[in-house]
Amino acid sequence: MSEKILIPVFADQLSENLSSLASVSPGEATVLMMEVRAEAEHVPHHAKKLVFLFSAMRHFADALRADGFDVDYVTLTDPDNTGSFNSEMKRAIARHRQDRIRVTEPSVYRVLEYVKGWEEAFNLPVTIMPDDRFLATKQQFAGWAEGRKQLRMEYFYRDMRRQTGLLMNGDDPEGGKWNYDSENRKPAKGDLFMPKPLWFEPDEITRDVIDMVRAQYPDRFGKLGGFQYGVTRAHAKAVLDHFIKDGLPRFGDYQDAMLTGEPFLYHSLISMYLNAGLLGPLEICEAVEAAYKFGHAPLNAAEGYIRQVIGWREYIRGIYWYKMPDYPSLNALDAKRELPWFYWSGETDMHCLSQSIGQTIEHAYAHHIQRLMITGNFALLAGIDPHALHEWYLSVYIDAFEWVELPNTMGMSQFADGGVLASKPYASSGAYVNRMSDYCKSCKYNVKEKLGEDACPFNTLYWDFMARNRDKLGNNPRMGMAYRNMDKMDAGRLKAYREKAAKFLDSL
Repeated sequence: MSEKILIPVFADQLSENLSSLASVSPGEATVLMMEVRAEAEHVPHHAKKLVFLFSAMRHFADALRADGFDVDYVTLTDPDNTGSFNSEMKRAIARHRQDRIRVTEPSVYRVLEYVKGWEEAFNLPVTIMPDDRFLATKQQFAGWAEGRKQLRMEYFYRDMRRQTGLLMNGDDPEGGKWNYDSENRKPAKGDLFMPKPLWFEPDEITRDVIDMVRAQYPDRFGKLGGFQYGVTRAHAKAVLDHFIKDGLPRFGDYQDAMLTGEPFLYHSLISMYLNAGLLGPLEICEAVEAAYKFGHAPLNAAEGYIRQVIGWREYIRGIYWYKMPDYPSLNALDAKRELPWFYWSGETDMHCLSQSIGQTIEHAYAHHIQRLMITGNFALLAGIDPHALHEWYLSVYIDAFEWVELPNTMGMSQFADGGVLASKPYASSGAYVNRMSDYCKSCKYNVKEKLGEDACPFNTLYWDFMARNRDKLGNNPRMGMAYRNMDKMDAGRLKAYREKAAKFLDSL
């Protein structure tokens, strides 16, 4: 008689080719899927994020049943639901009396620690399968990183291009350059034709989940109404096709641009599907590469998108596992200020922040430049506690799982790791926002003023940040020009900048 296997599947493992499901006959396994309060309440996740994950889980469970699997699905409101992975595993084992547990390695360190304790806790053999949905293993990244003085993404990305063969001509990159980022920084204008996102009407399952989230979490951050994201692999593939057809050709040019009232521009809106497992990184990149080869999209767009997936995303995951478990506690710039309330309300006179946070409230979405150079830049300049910002990003974005969000926040955005990930802090005055957006035209503050009553707060906060952190950043070669400019500044003017910045920060 064959052994009976229990296969738990987590919310970001909604993949047909999941390693724990591979080579297992549906008749010999029970798949366990759990909606638990410990995870729903780990941080105050956006209401639309909860709907997306719970509905996608329920649809995936139905797809597994259609494939012949016995699926034991525990809903959040099941009266017997004990609220945590460990206790629900214990209940499931009592129900089904399996002989062993087989699980794909969780993407989050904290959950992996739970899984590592299951064999002892339940007195059953536990097989932890590698998560092979990524293109680089944790061991591969660790081997790449070992002995390097600097862990820069660009060099890792080149190795990933060679490994996959994407946009390669033999040993050489397509077009003769590895990176076309310099061509991808055009500001956008409101008269551009921009594709509309591909939305989906909620079906009965999704409507039930919406009702459940509304009843269970009535005060949760974010607007729940108007949920239109896809929740199945078919939906995800349709969104990818829609982006390739309508968004990719101009994605490269305008990927860093920001416009009032335009939250999506030419962005793909597939990160949540990719991170939940409904799409795979290689299928996305191969579709983008094919669009370039057939003349549908220019090289700067195709390379820029592929770099985000096989370069940045794989690199970020590598950094996460290479630096855990200490990474969340890092605070190289000793930033301790509390997160301002307007990050939760969107109520601020700074138009760039109200736009970026407002669309986050509405859609659980903001693109990478809004996260890095608006909400992230403000927090960096203001000296916000990076762990508080990390928890905010993890809470509010539909695509945020700790493995991808934590390094982006602590390393790229807040420089809390002291330069492990980024070669310098991504700090800027209002000039960057004005160059890459139309936000400043509708703002109460004047981006060109430094000290007047209506001066843009970014301008004085920038110089206060520079002065405050000179002992930590003064020897950074990429900050040299900024510090030379500060040294040429009249001492009284710098003092005035810092006093105005202090007054603004006190008003928060």
